[in-house]
Amino acid sequence: MKTILLAIVVLGALGALFGALLAFASKIFHVEVDPKQAAIRSCLAGANCGGCGYPGCDGYAAAVAAGEAPTNKCVAGGDATAAAVAEIMGVSADAAEKMVAFVPCNGTLEAAELRFNYNGPEDCRAAMLFGGKSNKLCTFACIGLGNCAKACQFDAMHIVNGVAKVDRYNCVGCGACVDACPKSIVKLIPEKQKVMPACSSKDKGAQVIKICKAGCIGCMKCQRECPADAITVVDNLAQVDVSKCVQCGHCADICPRHIIQYFGPEYQNN
Repeated sequence: MKTILLAIVVLGALGALFGALLAFASKIFHVEVDPKQAAIRSCLAGANCGGCGYPGCDGYAAAVAAGEAPTNKCVAGGDATAAAVAEIMGVSADAAEKMVAFVPCNGTLEAAELRFNYNGPEDCRAAMLFGGKSNKLCTFACIGLGNCAKACQFDAMHIVNGVAKVDRYNCVGCGACVDACPKSIVKLIPEKQKVMPACSSKDKGAQVIKICKAGCIGCMKCQRECPADAITVVDNLAQVDVSKCVQCGHCADICPRHIIQYFGPEYQNN
């Protein structure tokens, strides 16, 4: 009994000693936080998505308070957050161009021929380790196992019939999906850009026809008929010059393979 009581006393004394040491250390090594940093941090969206280019909201708030970062980099918070941060810093708020994610691939389970049936972990990297660049014959295709969707914190990325699809209404342009894609297929494009070819293949047309029903064959019809001269076919793939595009959607209407997507006024959330 005495041994047990002695052990309790010793443990209690050690606990008190270490607690006192920690309290002393916290005072000695305490770092004052700039009040502006705390105020800025409270204005941010709190998603810690990394879309600002800094290590989370705390890192971005510290950079802004130190004058090392602009006030409009919180993509999740948008213009309202930029205005609040600018007010704290005593500067004018510049509106950042809204970006959204885009997946240039239409290789659904019905459209794209498979190289093999993959039954491993639901992870694009795992599938690539198992079978090379893709589980589909098109080596440029979206694997469709959802690394991008898992990385998205805003419910803006979903796997639909074997291909990643973006919900433009929910997307904040943070870029988490871009970083998560092991094939680097996902891109960030200006939200105002309503016309984009949904294909990444650089194979010749004859090869594309054999392996994908929804791939660009480089026929150049869109290039020839674009009224703004905004489309060129490079490496067998239609590409849009966003600085010239007038968003008319004519290319989407005439594309024989229906690979050009038009997110015009009638765009629906599906």
